[in-house]
Amino acid sequence: MTRAQLFGVLIGLTVVAFFTVLRANDPQLLRQARDVTFDEYQRIAPRGFETMPVKVIDIDEASLREFGQWPWPRDRLANLTNRLTEMGAAAIAFDVLFAEPDRLSPRTVVRDVGGVDPSFVATLPDNDEIFAQAIQDKPVVLGFGLTNDGSYLPSVKAGFAFTGETAAEAPPRLHAATPLRPQLEANAAGLGHISLNPGSSSAVVRAAPLFLSDGQQFYPSLALEALRVAQGASTYVLAAAPNVANTLTAVKIGDFVVPLTSTGELWLYVTPDTTERYISARRVLTDEASSPDVRAAIEGSIVFIGTSAAGLQDVRTTALGQNVPGVSIHAQIVEQILSGRYLSRPDWADGLEILSIALAGTLLVLLTTFVSPVVALVCGLAVTVLGLAASWLAFYYGGLLVDPLAPILAASITHFSATAYRFLVTDRERREVRQAFGRYLSPSLLYRIEHTRNALSLGGDDRELTVMFVDVRSFTEMSERMTPTEVVAFLNTLLDALSRHVLANEGTLDKFIGDSIMAFWNAPVDVVNHPQKALRAALGMRETLARLNAEDAFGFGSGHEVRIGIGIHTGLACVGNMGAETRFNYSAVGDTVNIAARIEAACKDVNFDVLVSEATAEALPNCALLDAGSLGLKGKTTRTRLFAVAGDENLAASPAFAELRLLHDRLVSVLRTRATSSRSIINAAKLKSAALAPGLVGFYARMSRRSEHFAETPVEDAKRPAE
Repeated sequence: MTRAQLFGVLIGLTVVAFFTVLRANDPQLLRQARDVTFDEYQRIAPRGFETMPVKVIDIDEASLREFGQWPWPRDRLANLTNRLTEMGAAAIAFDVLFAEPDRLSPRTVVRDVGGVDPSFVATLPDNDEIFAQAIQDKPVVLGFGLTNDGSYLPSVKAGFAFTGETAAEAPPRLHAATPLRPQLEANAAGLGHISLNPGSSSAVVRAAPLFLSDGQQFYPSLALEALRVAQGASTYVLAAAPNVANTLTAVKIGDFVVPLTSTGELWLYVTPDTTERYISARRVLTDEASSPDVRAAIEGSIVFIGTSAAGLQDVRTTALGQNVPGVSIHAQIVEQILSGRYLSRPDWADGLEILSIALAGTLLVLLTTFVSPVVALVCGLAVTVLGLAASWLAFYYGGLLVDPLAPILAASITHFSATAYRFLVTDRERREVRQAFGRYLSPSLLYRIEHTRNALSLGGDDRELTVMFVDVRSFTEMSERMTPTEVVAFLNTLLDALSRHVLANEGTLDKFIGDSIMAFWNAPVDVVNHPQKALRAALGMRETLARLNAEDAFGFGSGHEVRIGIGIHTGLACVGNMGAETRFNYSAVGDTVNIAARIEAACKDVNFDVLVSEATAEALPNCALLDAGSLGLKGKTTRTRLFAVAGDENLAASPAFAELRLLHDRLVSVLRTRATSSRSIINAAKLKSAALAPGLVGFYARMSRRSEHFAETPVEDAKRPAE
C-alpha cells in the first residue's frame, strides 16, 4: 500500500463514518426522504380495494343542496342515526365535533329572543336532547379533537389490559380535548379521537395514531372505537415490548390483532379513493333509503359519517398523492384491519440500514483505492440493484418498510469522494505514465505498465526483445519531387497506418526517425510469443501498404508505388527510461537493435520487403519463411543468416507453399555447390511464387546474383529452421 493509497482509504473511511453517524442520528431530511420512498412503493403497488362492511355516509354537495348548509340541526342527525340503525348498521361513527350547543335548536333560538316566557321556552324541543336520545343504546361512536385550550378530557368507554413493560408515555400526548355535550358523551357507546397526524409537519397522512395518552390513561381513535363497538368488545389488550419501556407492539380488539409502531400508530396501506366506499347522506335521509342496494350496503357495516364537501375543508393527502376526505381515512383504517394487510417498520430496520452504509461504503472505498473506480462502480450498482430489489420484495411480499435510499445515497457520495481523491492524488503517477506512453503502447500494455510501480524511474533492464525497423525505399528521391508540406502529409499518412499494426499486436513504438519506424516487443512488460506478434505486425503493414497503393492514398498516381523494407531480430537488449531526470524517453539499445536496423537495410540487397534473423525464425516454426542466405551486415565480423517472410501459418500449411519450399531448397543447394546452372530452378520458383506472396518474383530474380550469400552455408543448414 502506497502512502497516497493509505490516505485515500483514511479519507474514504472518514466519509463512511460521517454518513453512518448521520444515519444513526436520523435527521428530519433523511426521514422525509425515507417517507417519500415508501410512498412510491405504495403508488407502485397500492392495496387493492375490496368490498368490505365499511361505508362512508357522505355529507356531500348533493346533500347540502338538498338539506341546506352545514352544520345541520342535530335533530336531522338524530333522524340519520335512527335510519342507519333501522337499516342494520353495526356501528355508526361521527367524524364530527359536538363541542357547542346546537344553535339551530328551537329552544336555543327562542331563548335568545327577548321577552319570551322562560316556562314556554322550556317546553320547546331541544335538538341536543333529541340527538342524545337517538344515540342512546345504539352502537354510536362520537369523535373529539385535540386542543391546547382548557383541561377537558373525555371519558373512556372501554377497558384496557396491558402486557409487557409500561407504555403510558408511548402514544402522542393528549393535553386537552374539545369538549362534548354532556348528554351526548354520556349516551355514546364509544368515544374516539379524530386526529390523523397530530404533531406532524407533513400534510401526508402515512401513519395514524390509534391511541393518545395523557400520561396515565389511553384514548382510542374513532376508527378503533367503531371496530370495538361493532364487535361488542369491551376491552383493548395492548402489548408492549417486554424489556423496553414505552414501546408498543400490537393491540387486540375483539377478534383482530393489529401491529403498532412503538408509539401506537398504524402504518396506513391505502387504496385509491373510489366511489364504492361512499353513500350520499341524501340517499339515507330521503325516500331512496328504502332502495335495496342502500339497505344492503348499510346492513352489518361500520359506517362513518363525515363530509367530502370542498367548502368544509376536511381534506387530507394520502401516500398515493390523492386528496381525500378525512372521514375516508378513518374508514380505510378499519378496512385495512379487516383485510389483515399491514405495513410495518421492523425494529431491526434502522440497524440494518446503518450497517449497510458502513459495509457498502467500506467496500467501495477499498475497491476504488486498490482495484478500480470502474470496478467499484459496477459493484456499487450491483449492490444498489440488490438493495432496491430486497427492499421492494420485503414491501411487496412482507409489508416490511426497509429504506434503500440512505445506504444508496451514502454509497454514491462515498464512491464519488474516493474516486475524486484517486483521480487527483493516487492516479497522478499513472496519468504521467499514460502521458509518456499513450502514443507508443497498445491499450493493454499501457494498462499493465500503469499498474507497475516505479514505472517512470531512470534506468534500464536487460530483456529479450524482438526489434523491428521499417524504412521507406527511395525516400530521398521521392522527397525531391515534393514540397516540405507534402512530405509531412505523406509521412503522416504512411506512418500512422503502419504504426497501428504495432499497437494492435502489443508492440511498443520506440520512435519515428524521419521516414523510419523503430518498434519492439516484450517491453515494458512481458509479451507472450513476441516474435510471432512482430511478424503479424509486419504482415499487416505489407497488406496495408498494398491497399494504400491500390487506392492511391498518397496521390502519386498509378505506376508510382511506395515500397518499404522491414527488418526483425530477436535478442538481448537493454530497455528502459533513458535521458535526464526531467526529460527522458523509453527506448531500447544494444547489439540486437543494431542488427535489426542492418537487417532492414539488407532488404535492398535481397530485394524483398520483410526479412527476419535466424534467432527470430527459430521462434516461428510454423510460418512461411524462406532461407535468404547469410549476409555480411555492417559492423558485424561474421555473416548473419536471414529469412524472407512469405506469409503466416496459413500460407505455410498450403500445398502450393510446400511445393515452393522444395524448389527453394533445391535452389539453395545449387547456389551453394554451383554444380549446375540455377536459372531453370529460379524460373520455376518465379512461376510457383507469383501467386503466393508479393515480392517473391523479385526475390528469386535477385538470387542468381547472390550466390555468394549461400556459398558458405552448409546444405543441412540451408533448410528452414526447426523443421
